[in-house]
Amino acid sequence: MNAAKRKALFLEGPIPRALVTLAIPIILGNLLQTGYQLTDAFWVGRLGASAVAAVSVSFPVTFLVIALGSGLAMAGATLSAQYMGAGRQDMVNHVAAQTMLMVVVTSVVLGALGFALAPALLHLLGVASDVYEGALGFLRVSFVGIIFVFGYAMFQALMRGVGQTRAPLYIVLFTVLLNFALDPLFIFGWGPVPGYGVMGAALATLITQALAAAIGIVVLLRGRHGIKVALSDFMPDLPYIKRAFFLGFPGSVELSTRGLGLVVMSFLVASFGTMTIAAYGVGSNVLQVITIPAMGLSMAVSTLVGQNIGAGNVERAARITYLGTLAGFALLTCVGVVAYFAAPWIVAFFVPNEAGVIENGARFIRIMCLAWGGIGVQLSVVSAFRASGNMLSAMVIALVSQWMIQFPLAYVLSKHTVLGAEGLWWSFPVTNVAVALISIAWFARGGWKKTRLTEEDDEVAKVTQEVMTEEGIR
Repeated sequence: MNAAKRKALFLEGPIPRALVTLAIPIILGNLLQTGYQLTDAFWVGRLGASAVAAVSVSFPVTFLVIALGSGLAMAGATLSAQYMGAGRQDMVNHVAAQTMLMVVVTSVVLGALGFALAPALLHLLGVASDVYEGALGFLRVSFVGIIFVFGYAMFQALMRGVGQTRAPLYIVLFTVLLNFALDPLFIFGWGPVPGYGVMGAALATLITQALAAAIGIVVLLRGRHGIKVALSDFMPDLPYIKRAFFLGFPGSVELSTRGLGLVVMSFLVASFGTMTIAAYGVGSNVLQVITIPAMGLSMAVSTLVGQNIGAGNVERAARITYLGTLAGFALLTCVGVVAYFAAPWIVAFFVPNEAGVIENGARFIRIMCLAWGGIGVQLSVVSAFRASGNMLSAMVIALVSQWMIQFPLAYVLSKHTVLGAEGLWWSFPVTNVAVALISIAWFARGGWKKTRLTEEDDEVAKVTQEVMTEEGIR
C-alpha cells in the first residue's frame, strides 16, 4: 500500500480495516520483541530458581529507568502522528531528528547513573545473597545497553506515528532469531566463549538491541519509510525541546509510576522468599505476553487517533477509541479463559523442574487471568489520551492505579490477612477492573477533544495547564 492509499485508509476508510492493517504488524513485532524475555526466561530457567529470581528482581529496576526517558519518545510519536495527519511532512522529519537527539542524551545519563547505583538498588530491595551476584551482573549489563533500547524504542515509536509498521517488524524478526542463538552461548558457554550465567542473557540482548538500533537509525537517515532526517534537523531546537518536555514529562511520570510500582511490589514479593519471587517472575512474564495483542491494538488506536486529530477528525478519533476498547476487552477476556485451564503447563514451560514455582505461579495466573479484559480497556483508552496530547490524564490514571489501588491492596491482603503471598496475586484482578471503569468514565467526559498540537507552538503547555485546573491538580 502506497503512502496516499494508506493515508486515505487511516483518515477516511473503514475503521476496523484501518485498525487491523496497523495492529497486525505491531502485534507480530511485539510478540517477537517479547521473544527476548521469553528466550531469557527459557534458558535462565535451566539455571534454577535463584537465577530466575535474579532476572525477576532486575526487571522492575531497568523498567523504571527506561520509563524515565520514554516520555520523549511518546512526545515524538504523538507529534509525528498529528503532523502526518495535518500533512506537515517537514515537521514530521524535524520531530524525528530532535527526538533522536534527546533520546541519545537522556539514555547516556540514565544508563551511567543506573550502572553506578545498581548495588545500592539491589541492597535497597533486600535481595537474598543467593540472588545478588546474578542480579548485579544482569542489571549492570542491562544499563550499559540502555542507549540501544532507547534508540530502537524511539525508532519504533516514530514509525508507528507515521503509520509505518512493517520495517520494525522485519528488524525485530532478525534480532530475536539472533538472540535465540546467542542466549545459550553466553549463558552456558561453548568452546572459547565462557559461560556468564544470568549475565550472559543480558549480554546477548545488548548485542542484538545494538544491531536493531543501528538498523533503525540507518532507515531514518535513508528516508524510504515515511521519515527522512537531514543533518540540519539535528541542530538543537530549543522551542521544540520545550514543547517535547511539556508533552513528554507527564508520560515519563506515568511510565515511571508504573515502573516504581513494580519495584515496590518487588519489595513485598521479596519478603516472602525466593520461591515467591520466582513465581512472581514467571507470572509477570506471562502477563507481558498476553497483553501483547491488546498492546498492539492500543498502539494502532494511538496512531489513528493522533493522525485523525491532526486532520481535524475528532469524532472519528472517538469512534476509533471505543471500537479499540471493545476489541481489547473481548480479546484479553478470551485469552484469560484459555490461560486459566493451561496455567500449570504455562509455568512449567519456564521452570520445568521446580514444583513449588509451578504450583505458586499457576495459582497467580488463575487468580488474575479472568480480569485481563480490564487491561485491554485501559490500554486503548490511555493510548487515545496520549495520542491526543493529554499525557496528564494518562499519568493520573497510572498514579491512581498503582498508589491508590494496587499497592495498598496488595500490602493489606498479603500482610494483614490469612491470604499471605496469595494476597499479592488478588491485587491484580481488582486493580484491572477498577482502573478499566475509571478510564472509560474519564474518556467519556470528552475533555481530550480540545487538544490539537499542530495548531500553535504553546498548545501543549496550555492544554496541560487547563487539564490540571479542570481536574483540581495543584
